[in-house]
Amino acid sequence: MKKIFGNISGLKSTQIKQLEELYLFRTQPEDLISQEQLKKLIKISHEIRRQTGVLINRAGKTICVIAGDHQGIVIPVTPGYRAVPGKLKGLRCIHTHLNDEPLSRDDLTDLALLRLDFIAAVSIKKNGMPGRIYRGHILPGSSGDPCEIMEPCGIENLTMDCTEIILAIESELSLKDGLHKTRKGEEKALLIHTNTFTAGSAGQSKASLDELKELCSTSRIIVIDTAIQRRKKIDPKFVVGKGKLAELAILALQKHATMLLFDRELSPSQVRSISDFVEMKVLDRTQLILDIFARHAKSREGKLQVELAQMRYMLPRLAAKNTAMSRLTGGIGGRGPGETKLEINKRRVREKIGRLKKEIAKIRKQRTQQRSRRNKQQVPVISIVGYTNAGKSTLLNTLTKSRITAANKLFATLDPSSRRLKFPKNIEVIITDTVGFIQDLPGELMEAFHATLEELEDADILLHVIDISNPRHRQQMESVEKILADLSLDKKPVVYLLNKQDLVDITEFSDPWLLNQGLMITATRQETLKPLVKLLESMIGQQRTNKDIDH
Repeated sequence: MKKIFGNISGLKSTQIKQLEELYLFRTQPEDLISQEQLKKLIKISHEIRRQTGVLINRAGKTICVIAGDHQGIVIPVTPGYRAVPGKLKGLRCIHTHLNDEPLSRDDLTDLALLRLDFIAAVSIKKNGMPGRIYRGHILPGSSGDPCEIMEPCGIENLTMDCTEIILAIESELSLKDGLHKTRKGEEKALLIHTNTFTAGSAGQSKASLDELKELCSTSRIIVIDTAIQRRKKIDPKFVVGKGKLAELAILALQKHATMLLFDRELSPSQVRSISDFVEMKVLDRTQLILDIFARHAKSREGKLQVELAQMRYMLPRLAAKNTAMSRLTGGIGGRGPGETKLEINKRRVREKIGRLKKEIAKIRKQRTQQRSRRNKQQVPVISIVGYTNAGKSTLLNTLTKSRITAANKLFATLDPSSRRLKFPKNIEVIITDTVGFIQDLPGELMEAFHATLEELEDADILLHVIDISNPRHRQQMESVEKILADLSLDKKPVVYLLNKQDLVDITEFSDPWLLNQGLMITATRQETLKPLVKLLESMIGQQRTNKDIDH
């Protein structure tokens, strides 16, 4: 017989058999459920003292029988039935309530989130006889309550023109969804930031969410709304808590979002729990950054490093067999003798990680040899560091009259670039541009880009570019310094460059420490860089003098 979903612990074999028999019934298209099946449902539910339910498709076939507990049922994942834009799921849920209770909040949440055709709860009287039947359906286009609760009826009124109601709802849904139809490849996201009361101020939460918006803009994701929730502690399963997640998911559906995007890294179990609950695409901040890196990497080295980071991110998440991970797991592996598909997937990913590590090790060896030759020539190295989109590549282009890709978006440049520059006093240096930093840079990327970041170890001077037109410039500067400290580079000489001075009113600039420590520049204007060139020339000359004294 077919599987019984939910809680069957403690049930007798005869009771399980009665539940299995619910699969044998057929319902007419115009009926909510057949009377015979409903009577059987009520009888077994009253006997086991648990809520019991069935999922029935539009052909009248029962595809799931669910055993719950005294308070509710849990609707299982139904891979063959998905709610696409303009359509409902194609399933109705009819379940029992052990008392005379209307549709609960959980019932209406399931109806809205899963976009069921109908949801109905039949109450059971103390003597085991059927009571009133409470019914509800989706209310298309509503900015308030997304559901409509119908008048209660009795067991004798199960014929209710179901097909006509469903077609009318889908017609309106199609019209509403059509107005908000996304183009091919376009995504619309609801951004969710969650933090604890002790983890930072409300201003920091807003700043983090603003940065996530910039990441979305870089990835061409349309932000339809944002939500900030501060909690005593993060929910280990749903991050924001089940009730809040349901509320946000319904908001996302009403605003025609295609995904929920969390401003934090989600654990594999959280991704599974959340995506199974909301049946929407679920992404986290790390995955978004990895996607941006994958899109912008141009060199073979950059592509290898990004792919390694993606593989490391993917490996613990391969068990997530849901739409949230389909983009990552699609196409990997197949079934073989003695191994499950999941085992094959994991083995192949591990093998791929091993191959990528070997390739990157070769690149690191080549870089080491290049640095060794450079050191023999005693050519000073100046490395440009800074927050992503601070103007590092633009500075390198202006200083060396190069044409490295530079754009007003996050992570426009991933591949390191090196150029030679000759100072007026005939001092020649190498200037390198590195990947931009960001707060909470994913660990997978830090490790994967270690070969690139090794370039900083040989730098004689670091140029720290700070975008002072950004309201979060101080926080961004501190994030970069933290990463430099993690790389043990915080002892190197640093020149702070306060970029984009043309976009701020210096008289209203409220960071006197930076004004005293840094040079004001506009990276696009050669004339503003003359004090920088003079300072670097002096610093390089002093370093050479010190080396000569040491020798």
